[in-house]
Amino acid sequence: MTVALAAGAVAGLGLFLLIFALVPGRASLARQVAAFDAEHRSTRRAQEGRERQFGRWLGRLLAAFCAEQGWEFPSLRANLSIIGKSFENYLATKVLLGLFGFLLAPLLLLLLTLAGFHVPFVIPLWLGLALGGAFCFLPDLEVRQQAEARRRDFRHAIGAFLDLVSMNLSGGRGVPEALLTASEIGSGWALWRLRDALANARITGQTPWQALGALGAEVRVEELRDLAAALSLVADDGAKVRESLTARAASLRRRELADLEGQAGEKSQSMLVAQMLLCAGFLIFLTYPVVGVLLGT
Repeated sequence: MTVALAAGAVAGLGLFLLIFALVPGRASLARQVAAFDAEHRSTRRAQEGRERQFGRWLGRLLAAFCAEQGWEFPSLRANLSIIGKSFENYLATKVLLGLFGFLLAPLLLLLLTLAGFHVPFVIPLWLGLALGGAFCFLPDLEVRQQAEARRRDFRHAIGAFLDLVSMNLSGGRGVPEALLTASEIGSGWALWRLRDALANARITGQTPWQALGALGAEVRVEELRDLAAALSLVADDGAKVRESLTARAASLRRRELADLEGQAGEKSQSMLVAQMLLCAGFLIFLTYPVVGVLLGT
């Protein structure tokens, strides 16, 4: 009897395990959502990878065409260098935005046609050309604004960098060591660029002021090029270097303070104009009923 019960229990357990293995189990909601998110992320990454490959291909093609024509764009390349954007990416973005703006006009024509309006084909064509040209110049405005903001930050970082170099010179370090040590203290992107330039100068055998001058010419920051020229003249005299750097740091701070005061004045003027327009609108709102009654009578 005991053997029969044990055999029945084992057979029942085996049958249960067989049915459990054959019947597919239902995944939990959290697992289904996680699998859906993983699939969506993988699909999006694949699509973004294809878009990046197409953008890089188009950018390289346009850059090669500009090189064949002899178009260098030094000012644009300086702006792109300071914001950390490649020339090929800029060209691809510019062309794709222009094409997108040009295709908006036919889409608008299709919507108007479906709505029952009859618009001549010439109007959407000219509108598409205008939108394409406007969208094509949007990257230029963005790059110029970002470059100006980066240059202001760079000038501010240069002032702090000069103070650090002066303190290192006061501690007995030489000019190259003081420059490199001062660049290693901060963690901003401007000090990173200075640190990379000075480190590359040590590897390639250049002087630090030559590296700073090349960096100033690359990003078009006149204060950095003036600093390099001053260091090349007084590099052998530590006292003169310290006095020159201190004076330049004070000059940069005064210039930055003057720029901030000018920006504050411009914002105050814009606020005053907005308040005057608001008052004028309120006066028109008050006098309109009276004027309407007088003209009606």
